[in-house]
Amino acid sequence: MQDSDQTTRWQADEARWSELMAASHRGDKVAYAQLLSELTDALTGYLHKQFGQFELVEDCVQECLLAVHRARHTYDPQRAFRPWFFTIARHKTIDVLRQSNRHINIDAPLEDVDDVSADGFNRLLDGAKMMLRLSADHREVLVMTKYFGLTTLEVAESLGISESAVKARLRRGLKKIQEVWDAESIYP
Repeated sequence: MQDSDQTTRWQADEARWSELMAASHRGDKVAYAQLLSELTDALTGYLHKQFGQFELVEDCVQECLLAVHRARHTYDPQRAFRPWFFTIARHKTIDVLRQSNRHINIDAPLEDVDDVSADGFNRLLDGAKMMLRLSADHREVLVMTKYFGLTTLEVAESLGISESAVKARLRRGLKKIQEVWDAESIYP
């Protein structure tokens, strides 16, 4: 039932956002402001859900909105809005990560997490505990590739190591998680 509700919400967002963008193409500044406001909320929620209390969320949101503004003329009202928008968002988020030259803080506190069920929160804590069992090197490449969707080449360039070293860390990190999972299987 929850998937059905989410699908209905996404369809409603799709229709509304497509219409708001089409209206902004016709010069409606109020529609454009409404669209940017809704996209800000959606993107902030999405990034927090995907990455938790990620310190660059605000930067990612701002860069994504600027990219949408610059690319708004490329949107075709005959096509779906969400894929167009989230493609821009994904690429801009990766750009922000690349440009940050900071290490990703995956040990950020889990405070202020909204809308998480008890089971979901327990799984989130279990996942965080497993990640903490990894070395910092393994944890870093897992976060960058699996959570942020960077390629091994992008991670290698970001960390200043070879792509084969990234792949080795990734393999070892995943193997360690599997070993911990098998040894301490929390879920039958």
